[in-house]
Amino acid sequence: MKICAACHTDLPKDSYSKKQWKLDKYQRRCKVCTFDNREVQSIPKQDNNDQNTKEVVKSLDSICLVDTTELKISDEELFKQPPPYDDCPICFLTMPSLDSAYKYYTCCGKEVCSGCIHANGIGVDSNCPFCRAPMEMTKEGTVSELTKRMKAGDAMAFHTYGCFYSERIYGYPKDYTKALELWHRAGELGCTKAYNNIGNTYLYGRGVEVDEKKATYYYGLSAMAGDAGARYNLGLDEIDADNFDRAVKHFMIAARSGCSDSLKYIKDLYSNGYATKEDYKRSLQSFQEHLGEIKSPQRDEAAKAYFGEACRYY
Repeated sequence: MKICAACHTDLPKDSYSKKQWKLDKYQRRCKVCTFDNREVQSIPKQDNNDQNTKEVVKSLDSICLVDTTELKISDEELFKQPPPYDDCPICFLTMPSLDSAYKYYTCCGKEVCSGCIHANGIGVDSNCPFCRAPMEMTKEGTVSELTKRMKAGDAMAFHTYGCFYSERIYGYPKDYTKALELWHRAGELGCTKAYNNIGNTYLYGRGVEVDEKKATYYYGLSAMAGDAGARYNLGLDEIDADNFDRAVKHFMIAARSGCSDSLKYIKDLYSNGYATKEDYKRSLQSFQEHLGEIKSPQRDEAAKAYFGEACRYY
């Protein structure tokens, strides 16, 4: 693990290119920061009472993270085919499920795919590829834009700000209580990955007591809204419980949403007699259909140009 000098996040070796991994702590940038052309920064002072965000964050303090006593989701709701992913607002192709396949812009609140970002000319044109506003590179400017987006009810803005607390981005203190509050609000507003983050927090006991029941509940909320990662996590839970039929159902839905790891699990389950040949065939076909919806030369070029994993989209 080494800290990126741009986002100040402690990251594993595969988060850096070989060249960046060898640099010292004052120059090293992770693949994401390199792709975003984010400059290295001195470690900022921690500021729990930041005036730009105090009002918004304070309003979340009373949010109840669990407002049900049973934490139960019916199978009928859980195994419905989830809604499809949104389209990129520029190329209008279906947005991939992987986080590395797109970037959220705080200026306009749009998520743009890596292919369109690459076509915009990283390092040449520093404007947002959608609204053409200058891209904000400083902590102060980014937080100011996020605050405006949160006041406007932007789900992704709440999710992003929650990640500042969970991952110590921009030198923010690690505070999972604040992160949970922000992610819960993001989930209510429609950010599918926010509930998945809450599930991970309870599963691994990050700042809270381990609670597998709550983790499964929030994974379910996220999966029903369409998050492939949460659906994959539910499949893993069912494997641990030896509920292979339910695991196959979850993995098949996740494969249709582009989760390649789910497809691999179905293949393994088929090889060991826990899934049928038809299950594997249908999953493979649906995964290929998803690739047909998301693949483009621009996205391929972006993945090739920016260290592969930094712009991987399937």
